[in-house]
Amino acid sequence: MKHTLYFGSPAYLALRNKQIEVRQPCEGEAKRLVRTIPIEDIGVVLLDHQQITITHGLLHALLENNCAVVTCSPSHLPAGLLLPLDGHTLQNERFRTQLEASLPLRKQLWQQTVQAKILNQATLLGQVLGEPAKNLLAWAKQVKSGDSENLEARAAAFYWRNLFISLPGFVREREEAAPNALLNYGYAILRAIVARALVSCGLLPTLGIHHHNKYNAYCLADDIMEPYRPYVDQLVVEICEEEIPMALTKELKVQLLSIPTLDVEIDGQRHPLMVAVSLTASSLLRCFQGEIRKISYPLLR
Repeated sequence: MKHTLYFGSPAYLALRNKQIEVRQPCEGEAKRLVRTIPIEDIGVVLLDHQQITITHGLLHALLENNCAVVTCSPSHLPAGLLLPLDGHTLQNERFRTQLEASLPLRKQLWQQTVQAKILNQATLLGQVLGEPAKNLLAWAKQVKSGDSENLEARAAAFYWRNLFISLPGFVREREEAAPNALLNYGYAILRAIVARALVSCGLLPTLGIHHHNKYNAYCLADDIMEPYRPYVDQLVVEICEEEIPMALTKELKVQLLSIPTLDVEIDGQRHPLMVAVSLTASSLLRCFQGEIRKISYPLLR
């Protein structure tokens, strides 16, 4: 299991003996707190302060270890994602396999993705409302190849209208009121995890099976993360049970940084979410290679 590191204060990050050396001010500028973390143990790094300095040697070592590096804006929201260009030795061959995937296959894969997403949304909504979301369960069964009837959008409209029942009129938009900021932050972490897993498998995260926005460099990551979104939603719902947070504090970020370690059931076995995403990415590769016809997605319990 790889670790997720969060840096939210001034720090100097460098490479020493295949480890991250972290130097932070401590009791005045004259003294510095020094820590080291093995590079091989790290999966995701979040840089969330304008006074963080990181050396080129460390960046190279992180990318060489297939680590995703996320940078945040002055408003403390994820703004950029850095991934290795050569995440697998057979990358060229796997790129070609992915590029040559037929349209019927991609439509079937998107059908499976939408079905898994709606089923997980139905489970979470059933937990919140205290009764089964029968319409979502029915829509999941009705999804056709390529989701030609756009049941994903219909399910999303009902889901967001009822998920935060204590917030009348809640609208799921990036710039809208709380808890949208928590959802945005959680999805950014999830996106980095998924993109990292795809690159590690030798897949191209830009070429999606459904998403195809020419300005989006992570279309495939956005496709594959869809059934995992309800896990982030579940965590945010739990955070909001006592009180709706009006600001994204450091304490809330710490809770959201637990996303890679969330308990996920996939193919009848429990794994940390980061491991489950790797299994999903591997199954997608096997679908492209013609070995199997179904992606391994998690089921929310």
